[in-house]
Amino acid sequence: MEEGRTARLVALGRALSDPIRVRMLGMMAEGRSCCDLPDRGAPVDSGDESLGICVCEFEEYFGMGQSKVSYHMGRLKETGLVREERRGRWSFYSLDRDAVHGLLAETAGHLGAISEARDVVASKERY
Repeated sequence: MEEGRTARLVALGRALSDPIRVRMLGMMAEGRSCCDLPDRGAPVDSGDESLGICVCEFEEYFGMGQSKVSYHMGRLKETGLVREERRGRWSFYSLDRDAVHGLLAETAGHLGAISEARDVVASKERY
């Protein structure tokens, strides 16, 4: 397996290894938007995608400070699953659905290849 693929799958595993990050991904997948900050700036024209969730909503929902939210978001951004957009002094996070589909397909392909290799080994052992 190529090094790039290995790194992506390991980053995905790390990102999904924490229940808080899994719940954060779920919140973004729901397409929630949040607070009515007066200075959040104009949203990016993103079609039907979520405008993102402000860091302040994660802080409130999980009862944690900005630095912890940033740590968790950093792990999710490493995988490419999450986009960050700055609007004024606030950070908004949204799910990159294309990246999610691509990474899940890559993971399934890798696991399928492992399964096929096991089948080949098992068939050779029978003879």
